[in-house]
Amino acid sequence: MASKETTLRRSARVRRQIKAVSNGRPRLSVHRTSKNIYVQIIDDSRGHTVVAASTLEKDLKGSLKTGADIAAAAAVGKLIAERAAQAGVKDVVFDRGAYIYHGRVKALAEAAREGGLNF
Repeated sequence: MASKETTLRRSARVRRQIKAVSNGRPRLSVHRTSKNIYVQIIDDSRGHTVVAASTLEKDLKGSLKTGADIAAAAAVGKLIAERAAQAGVKDVVFDRGAYIYHGRVKALAEAAREGGLNF
């Protein structure tokens, strides 16, 4: 199991690489816990969250078996893509944080792509 310091270093490394290639695009940041998954689109140039979604929202919470499975992550991915389209955001960079691109993080990313986000 990775220590907190290792996790923070990995997250900072990923974020540094993302900022180098972002070209002014907002970033799609993912955070997952053992019970829920959260995602937000952040405009780093203004330090502003454009849109956000999570498994804690009432419309999703009632329809999901749990907030911590691949189906929940896919539902959140579709929701964030829908909200991004309403806000006029099409192109983003994917910030997986310290998480590997696998399981829930991958399901969220693929659902967001299917919903119309480009990254």
